[in-house]
Order: sequence, then C-alpha cells, then structure tokens
Amino acid sequence: MVQLFRGNFVHSPQIDEVLVLEDHLLAVDDLGYIAHFEEANSQESVRLRLQHTQVEVTQLQPGSFFLPTFYDLHLHAPQFLYQGVGLHLPLMQWLDDYAYKAEERLDSDPILAENVYKQLATHLIANGTGAVLLFGTIKSETNIILARAMQNLGIRGFVGKLSMDISSRPTYVEASVEASLSSIASFIDECKNLVKHLPAHERFIEPVITPRFIPTCSDALLRGLGHLAAQKDVRVQSHLAESLDEVEWVKGQRGEDDINIFDKHGLLTPRAVHAHCTFLPTLSLMHLATRGTSIAHCPLSNAYFSAQPFRLRESIRQGVKVGLGTDIAGGYTLDMMDAMRNSVTVSKMREGSRILSEDDTTAESKLDIDWKTALYLATRGGAIALGMAHGSGTFQVGAPFDAQQIQVLVCAGQTGVGGITFFDWENLPASGLTMEVLEKWWCIGDHRNRCAVWTQGVKRS
Repeated sequence: MVQLFRGNFVHSPQIDEVLVLEDHLLAVDDLGYIAHFEEANSQESVRLRLQHTQVEVTQLQPGSFFLPTFYDLHLHAPQFLYQGVGLHLPLMQWLDDYAYKAEERLDSDPILAENVYKQLATHLIANGTGAVLLFGTIKSETNIILARAMQNLGIRGFVGKLSMDISSRPTYVEASVEASLSSIASFIDECKNLVKHLPAHERFIEPVITPRFIPTCSDALLRGLGHLAAQKDVRVQSHLAESLDEVEWVKGQRGEDDINIFDKHGLLTPRAVHAHCTFLPTLSLMHLATRGTSIAHCPLSNAYFSAQPFRLRESIRQGVKVGLGTDIAGGYTLDMMDAMRNSVTVSKMREGSRILSEDDTTAESKLDIDWKTALYLATRGGAIALGMAHGSGTFQVGAPFDAQQIQVLVCAGQTGVGGITFFDWENLPASGLTMEVLEKWWCIGDHRNRCAVWTQGVKRS
C-alpha cells in the first residue's frame, strides 16, 4: 500500500545549501522507497491523490517539516554503558580505565549487553538517527546482539567487531593473529546470515571490519584484515591520527605514520571510514581523497582527547568525503544536533585563530562553516561518506524514505515547541517556515521538536 505525506520538506542535497520545499506531496511505495515527490498541487500530485483516495495522507501543519534522518559515522556501542564519565583523562589512560573494562564487561554478560544495546537503539531513534557506524567489542556473540538490536528497531546499523591482537589489558585481547582473523571472518558470515532470509529492503545491518587502531593491531593482523576486506568486499573503519600521544606512540613504535600503515595493508579504500584524523597534514588529506576514503568528524571528542581540531574546511576543499560522528563515549551525547553545533563552534574558533595569525582574509582561505554546512554533513554528506544507496540523505525519487518529522511552531496558537520561543508571527509565510525559523530550530531545538521517525518507509517512533 502506497503512503502519502504532505507538508514542508527540508533537505540539503549539496554542501552549504538548505532547501525548503513548501507544500509538497511525497509518495512512498510498498518497499519503502520514494516513488513521487512534487509540489502538492502539481498535475501528477493531484492525479496521485485522486488515485489513492482510500489512503490517509500524513499532513503536516504550518511550522512543521520533514527532514532526512541523521547519519552518525562513529559510535562505540558498548561505551554507552558509561556515557558521560571519565573525560578528565588523556585518551590512552581513558581507554585503560574505562573503555576496555566496559567492553570486556559486556562480552562477559550477554544479558547486560542486550539491555544496553536495546536502550542505545531506542535513544538513537529518539534523537533522529537512522543510520550509524558502530564499534562493538571483540566477542562475535556480543556483536550479534548489537546487530539484532539495530535490525529490530529498523536502524541502518553498520556493526564493527573489534580486531585487536595487542592490548594494555591482558584479559581483553584476541589470542593471536590467526584467532582474530578467524573470528572476524565468522562474524561477517554470521551477521549476513542474520538477515539473508529477508528481502533486501528489510536488511538494515552490515558487518564492518574494524581494527581498533594501530596501537592494538600488529602488521600481520592488519595485512590479513586488508586481504579479508578485499576478498569479501566489506566496509572498513578505524581511528586515524586521533591524538598526540597516539600519533607519537605509533611513530616511535612502528617507525611510520598510521596513515601509511593502513594504506600499505589495503585499509584505505572507498568503503573505509576513519575517525578523527586531527593530525593529518594537507598531503595526507589529498591522499585520502585519492583513495576515496571517508572521515568521521567528531568535534566533541576531539576537543577532549586531541591536542588540535580537525581540519574540516581543508578536507572539504581537498574533496574528502566527510560526515559527523558522536563518538560515544569520548563524546558524551548521542544527539547529532550537538555534533552539528560543535562542528560549527570549532570551525569558528579555527577561523578566529586564522584571522589573528594571518593577513589573508579572503573567502578562499576561510576555515569556518555555518549551520547549513553542518546539516549537510549530518544528512546527505554522511550518507555519501557511508556509501549509501542512491539519494540517501535527501528527498528524491528512488531514495529510501528515511525521515523525521519536526515541529518548531504551533502557528494556530502562536507558540513555540519545546525550548523554542518566537514573537514575529506577522512576518511568517503560510508554511510557518523561514531560514531564520530553521536556524532557530538548529540552534536550540531538541527531542521535544521531533514528532516521528521513519526508516525505509516504516514509522519507528
């Protein structure tokens, strides 16, 4: 049965651009894909409504809009267990004192793992996240629990079973290169088998090859993972040039930069997403662009654990595919709205530093971004970085209907929703939306403005 949605639609099909499409009609087919998207009073839209008079139209009121769901490109699922603590420590100590312990705990307690991952999935939907690139743990069975939690709630979950044959915690490490490679190969097959009985449009999970980062992976393991990624055509994710202590450790212990180590082992591919990348010079960014490798920009956790910010604007100029990540629990919030805001805040500080240190103030050298760019990175940009299906992250025919319903204003009662206040009602158009209204929502909106979420045409909340 076709579904019909009418109202305002907001999306960002290109970087630095936000489009407000007032009073449009969107039709979703039986498989959850957008089959029609035009102005509500166009000839084809009128014909479609007359053809489906028995279908109840989901009609939005003025002051509301549909928006694509968010794409979170970096999240440590087991670390949701201790979200929001331990952030006074440097990265390597934080991993020892918090991350490894939590991951080991979930690996030893499947009931706890199921509880944590079910709540994680629920919170993701509540925050408008429809797709997420996940770091899991080293135990395959625990990652299958994570995969089921995402699949059951209709979240596009890209689930990474950690590979690590080196660890500062003797009880949390894989026994050997061979054991690690055997485990990830089995997980890939098991994860695919979990959904192989379903039609393609109902499969929401995929396995991801996930070397934790260079300090926890031998060259032999990385080489094997690179071969496996090529053999099975599987996505890859890791951390790259994340913090000063990590970069210096790799250089001192391995004698070269981690980007070169990943590259020589076949782990910089068009299907790879590497998080952070705060210590990459321009030549390395150009190399990632050449390889087609994406970056997950995690502005909040970078502020805590990296000695310098990510060079976002330079990466965009070099043609690198970039999306945003919350990086639970190095970042303390699951809300991609916060990731967007933090990305702009960091860029403004970088631009201010540039102006103070240089004479060049031309637009070509500017380092800041605005809310429109951040919205692109959280939606369409994230979809591209993840290598998602045609049109994902936008509203266009052929794309999956992954959407969230946002209400900013109640125009009839002249009140704002949630924490939003508004006073200039006489200046509003009939749609109840202007760029300033959208910017106000982007700055101070929260979960109270989110009325519903759909993925693949199915309502999830």
